[in-house]
Amino acid sequence: MESLSHRYRDRIMKMMAKSRGEDRVSESNVYQHGNTELLPFIDGMIEENLLPGSEVRHQDRLVELLAAANRGEACLLLMEHYSNFDLPVFHHLLRKSGPAGAAIADALVAIAGIKLNESNSVILSFTEAYSRLVIYPSRSIEIIKRNLKDPKELLAEVMRSTTVNRASMRTLAELKHQGRLVLVFPSGTRFRPWDPSTKHGLREIDSYLKGFSRMCLVSINGNILRINPEAEMDEDLLCQDRMVFDVSPIMDCAQYREHIKKEHSFREDKKQAIVDEIMVILEGMHNEAEKNRL
Repeated sequence: MESLSHRYRDRIMKMMAKSRGEDRVSESNVYQHGNTELLPFIDGMIEENLLPGSEVRHQDRLVELLAAANRGEACLLLMEHYSNFDLPVFHHLLRKSGPAGAAIADALVAIAGIKLNESNSVILSFTEAYSRLVIYPSRSIEIIKRNLKDPKELLAEVMRSTTVNRASMRTLAELKHQGRLVLVFPSGTRFRPWDPSTKHGLREIDSYLKGFSRMCLVSINGNILRINPEAEMDEDLLCQDRMVFDVSPIMDCAQYREHIKKEHSFREDKKQAIVDEIMVILEGMHNEAEKNRL
């Protein structure tokens, strides 16, 4: 396998020339609309590595979910997370499927961690191709608390994280009623096979469910950009694979929450129980799709 930045160095340089370069996130730019000039470059990379038979299954459920969003309902997608190409491949397959799929792709707004903007300019050139709402994840805040030794710097960064997240939540309150499908990775990070905890759902996901009316879960099988455990994200490893996304039936968020709370009445932490059950459902969908993927 070859790294992304090595195989596509020339293309990435052209992408970076077309990048808007909004790397520093503040309360004034938490929502960043996708830069469609970058899509042809990424689409080409995907097409060279995606094997025949790659697809989005049960896309009709997304069509129905988008119709609900266009009526003003707050609609959510909760997706498994294995790779920084999860969203790009999903977006690509939707657009290639026809006008209905293209409309779904255009409606997507991904909740994205601040690291994707600020880690380096190569990653930013991929990230900014897709519409996203930037947040300061709790994991990133914990890392900063461990690494920053200067109390003044630490205080300033913690205050910045609070400011960014408040702005993001205000913006989300507006976006979710504007015909958008908000995409969230409930694990909050890519799954690393050597670290099972990275498939653990985040307790904060319950807050999203409380604020949305309908949702679909999306499992992912296959991966064309594997995590490189010994390097930064732009050195992730390319390979060819057949990727299959499967969409669950539409679920009522309030009814789901109440059902899980009753089912897990013995658990003190109902919020964690709710996201734990989501991860169980996603795992079941993943295992079922894997039976005949290859």
